[in-house]
Amino acid sequence: MAGTALVIFDLDGTLLDTIADLAAAANAALQANGFPVRTQEECQRFVGNGVTKLLERALPEGHKTMQDVEKIRPAFFAYYDEHLMDVTRPYPGMAELLDGLQKRGVKLAVASNKYQSATERLVKHFFPNLSFCAVLGQREGVAVKPDPAIVNEILWVSGASREDTLYVGDSDVDMQTAHNAGVRVCAVTWGFRSREELASFRPDFMADRPADIAEMVA
Repeated sequence: MAGTALVIFDLDGTLLDTIADLAAAANAALQANGFPVRTQEECQRFVGNGVTKLLERALPEGHKTMQDVEKIRPAFFAYYDEHLMDVTRPYPGMAELLDGLQKRGVKLAVASNKYQSATERLVKHFFPNLSFCAVLGQREGVAVKPDPAIVNEILWVSGASREDTLYVGDSDVDMQTAHNAGVRVCAVTWGFRSREELASFRPDFMADRPADIAEMVA
């Protein structure tokens, strides 16, 4: 895929394996407010659309209301801000992929539905020697993925064209985001969704390991 000038990466489930820390934070919020906790496997299905949707999905039937979400949100943020790096780690080979792409002159960016401050902290901590043209998370007044607003903003900042951009993600939300933005998309199979589910969204490419992406961009 010659001519790729920009690669935009999702964060959770794509660059970083964050699910254990996200599940712990969701359960801390649920438990602090007298609600039953969830398994990590359940939480893996709940993530992808930001904190509000995660908590709404985690709440028991009869309590999936904005009132109850707002009630437990403070406990989630209080816990996650202190524990977001407890067991979170980059997927094997990811740092090498990013370094290799950057050395070849490919611009890198992050587009996440995780709230902005946590997105910035995680990227800075785990990839301190990389220069991203944009690291964008969920922000007040900006529509979350699959709305293409975040991709459009990155295209504007980077100066890259849609034709020269590849979006990389692990979920249905990512596939829809790329389609909505009119950019090519690569589905990664090491994240939070199955290969079969990802394939149903007809991505342009599929990667089973980070090195596969380097070959696509070659």
